[in-house]
Amino acid sequence: MEKPDGLQRTGSLRRFLNSKAFMLLILIAAEVVFYSIISGGDYLTMFNLRNILSSMVVTAYLTTGAVFLMISGNIDLSTAQVSTIAGVVMAKMLLAGLPWPLAVLLTLAGCGVVGLLNSVLINELKFMPFVATMAVSYVVQGVMLLMTHGASVDVDDAFIVWLGAYKLFGQIPVNVVFTFAVFAVYGVVLAKTQFGKNLYMIGGNSKAALLGGLNPKRMWYILFINNALLGGVAGMLQAARLRAGTTNGIANGMFSGMTGAILGGVSFGGGSGGMGGAFIGLVMINAFNSGLTVVGVNPYWQTVASGALLLVALTFDYFNTKRLTARK
Repeated sequence: MEKPDGLQRTGSLRRFLNSKAFMLLILIAAEVVFYSIISGGDYLTMFNLRNILSSMVVTAYLTTGAVFLMISGNIDLSTAQVSTIAGVVMAKMLLAGLPWPLAVLLTLAGCGVVGLLNSVLINELKFMPFVATMAVSYVVQGVMLLMTHGASVDVDDAFIVWLGAYKLFGQIPVNVVFTFAVFAVYGVVLAKTQFGKNLYMIGGNSKAALLGGLNPKRMWYILFINNALLGGVAGMLQAARLRAGTTNGIANGMFSGMTGAILGGVSFGGGSGGMGGAFIGLVMINAFNSGLTVVGVNPYWQTVASGALLLVALTFDYFNTKRLTARK
């Protein structure tokens, strides 16, 4: 017998109030209040809110790829370097006179090759994902430095510059709108499609999924390539925003995507989490970092604080995994 609508709504509300997402929303509200008081009201200005949205653009793509991979029980440490080299490669192609559509497509093709390389190392040669993707990240970084000798490459294409700078109604960056649309599409794929259901099954128990007729290896090929492509998009948007492909553009944010995913409830063990929670985790990270900047915290201490936030995320993941294991 189905429960009455009122009881269903009450049960849904109770689950939400007991969820990690609700706890994160409380923490975000506390962040806003704290930074607003400390900064004397400078935190909640339109300028700073726009900066928070803009800073979420790059991290959103890294988080999206990390969510899908981590739910499947995998990890990719090369994404930040792939993102960084994507911005540099696109800038070099534009500087050589290629039209922006061709430059973007060729850059994405190169990123896809890196994702394919990760897939082969992990699926065929049976390397551990941590080791394989870390090694690939060093290779990608070395290639980038050989290409640039450490120097930035300017971006002067009119459309790319527009993509990085234009604001709808003079307030909302257009790249933020595109990014949120992509995030929503991936959320629907994960929550409402058979692909998403298969992903959770594989992450929960890949051997059982294989016996059930699924193909985990093929899924992992798709996910690593998808992750590299999303990283490439993030790098090109960063280059558009800065009007230059830089050799350290995203490399310093290697763990930003994973931190957002873990804070949002995605487990390293695989099989759990979702895009909604990851989005809230993403907001928390960027609001946290923006607050540190607004109140004038030393950049070196900001690095310490970001590392501490990652430790908090990992601690949450540990206890969440322990709780789920005990429940099973």
